[in-house]
Amino acid sequence: MADTVLHDTAGSRFVLERDGNEIGEAGYETREDGGIVFTHTEVDPELQERGLGSKLVGGALDQLRASTQVRIGATCPFVRRYLEEHPEYADLTSR
Repeated sequence: MADTVLHDTAGSRFVLERDGNEIGEAGYETREDGGIVFTHTEVDPELQERGLGSKLVGGALDQLRASTQVRIGATCPFVRRYLEEHPEYADLTSR
C-alpha cells in the first residue's frame, strides 16, 4: 500500500494516490502575482481520520518548496490549520 502525492498542474490540484487510485485532493488557485492559495482539501470519506489529509498537504507543500519560489496562502480551513500547526512551513507563507 503506497501513498503518493502528485501535482496535477492542469487541474490546479495536488492528488493523493494509493496504489494508483485517487483518495484525496488539495485544490488551489493561482493568484495574479503567481502565488498559490489552497482552496479546499478532500479525502475519501471512508479513509478520513487516518492522517491522510496531513500527508497530502505536507507532500504538496514539500513539492512547492522544492520546485518554486511562490508564496503560499490558504482559504481552506484544513490547510490554514496545518500551516499554523507546522511552523517549519512558515517560510512558504512569507516569501
